[in-house]
Amino acid sequence: MSAAAKKTWQDYGREWLDTLVVAISVAMAFRAYFYEPFNIPTGSMQETLWGYHTIEGVEKTAWDVFPLSIAKWIWTGARHVEFKAPASGSIHARDRRDGFADVRVGTDPATFKLPTDACRGLVGRYVRAGETVWKGEVVTGDFIFVNRWIWNFRKPKDGDVMIFSTTGIDALPQGTHYIKRMKATPGETYVLEHPVEGRPAEVTMGDDEYFACGDNFDNSYDSRYWGVVPGRQLRGLGSVVFWPINGWRTIR
Repeated sequence: MSAAAKKTWQDYGREWLDTLVVAISVAMAFRAYFYEPFNIPTGSMQETLWGYHTIEGVEKTAWDVFPLSIAKWIWTGARHVEFKAPASGSIHARDRRDGFADVRVGTDPATFKLPTDACRGLVGRYVRAGETVWKGEVVTGDFIFVNRWIWNFRKPKDGDVMIFSTTGIDALPQGTHYIKRMKATPGETYVLEHPVEGRPAEVTMGDDEYFACGDNFDNSYDSRYWGVVPGRQLRGLGSVVFWPINGWRTIR
């Protein structure tokens, strides 16, 4: 009986590569058909889900100094920032449509990225060079798992937190995803709780049409403005918040 041939490093490499390929394939299938991670960028679903937001006036502590700042961010998603004016002048902010605005002072080209909620009281204010423009904590938006399979076993219903693709909805940026509360399903009539001036106060869904509104009605660009979501654009149901760690919860 001959002795087994000794494995070479190429043999071990091929085994590790096979294992890696299988693991990646399983992970991709899990993401595509079961649960997909999704980040909340804006505040349209507050206070059910939090996008990037700020807590003004928070002072820097030992937890905001490296390496403790890393542990703090992992646990809470928060980081301390302080933005000082690079020049004297009035504050300007340009909305980036991703939950943030680019802030600059006077004619100085330098910009500082802040969540849009921090910019409302800044625009137009005059500051001097070196003056603190804004100080506090910037908190990362919730990361959630999207349930991709549940609607194969039951129909979407009013109150579901829906994730949908914007592709094909002309008034929205193409190739991205939105998350909203489902307010009406095919065949239903919905009397708007917060109608928009100049828009219908009552809508009836056609076949395969869904009406989507943010929980934060005062800060949500939703179906009240651009119309219905076609059923083919639905991607899944918001399931759980998995990060920041201290914010873990089921979505309702």
